[in-house]
Amino acid sequence: MTTLDDSELVFDKDGVRLTVEGAVATVTLTNPAKRNAQSPALWRALTEAGRSLPGSVRVVILRGEGKSFSAGLDRQAFTPEGFDGEPSFLDMARGSDADLDAVIAEYQEAFTWWRRGDLVSIAAVQGHAIGAGFQLALACDLRVVAEDVQFAMRETSLGLVPDLTGTHPLVSLVGYARALEICATGRFVHADEAERTGLANLAVPADQLDAAVRDLAAALLAAPRDAVNETKVLLQGVSGRSYEEQRVAERAAQGRRLRDLAGLGD
Repeated sequence: MTTLDDSELVFDKDGVRLTVEGAVATVTLTNPAKRNAQSPALWRALTEAGRSLPGSVRVVILRGEGKSFSAGLDRQAFTPEGFDGEPSFLDMARGSDADLDAVIAEYQEAFTWWRRGDLVSIAAVQGHAIGAGFQLALACDLRVVAEDVQFAMRETSLGLVPDLTGTHPLVSLVGYARALEICATGRFVHADEAERTGLANLAVPADQLDAAVRDLAAALLAAPRDAVNETKVLLQGVSGRSYEEQRVAERAAQGRRLRDLAGLGD
């Protein structure tokens, strides 16, 4: 292992760098020359990042180097040959339903672990966050954005749909009607709207983005880990429960916390 800015470098490959400093891990997209465009290799590296987190990590920060967080899927994906060593879109379309589903499911794994119950994830988003970039920001629990942020879901203009787990959190955050309009039109969502609608927790000047994210991470670490994790899981379950079911879940969660505080937990 080597060190990078006082952080431990876990790995750096395929456009993704993972570093850890105490209870905070940082996942950085490292291809600013291509505006952090995404590819299957990058998605596999993101999946590996989730699997490589030490158990001590409580907060994960996701950021992109350069002027853009991520401009979305690398346009090479839309060429007949696609990416070297990867199935092209045409190859995928010619495969069986099961094979096609399996390929997309593998890609989605890069976007699923950010909402794990044992950590809180924060996306620090500047510049363009388009398509897969938008969905990667949506994969995180929280989003802090720079005032120059430009979110857009452009899949429909390409004859596709958002399939990298972004539809559920988008609807949860901004509601069905606004989500449909954002996706169907492919328009840009800027910082003021993102903050107003709940898509962003906070919007700050670009030169204050890193500091704002660090402050938020520190605030998240101030409370006991088990209480934060239990609260996160409790809130995540709201959409699938009735009011009465949520009351029951609250009582059960509080019972676990009280027993733990009394030294009577498992």
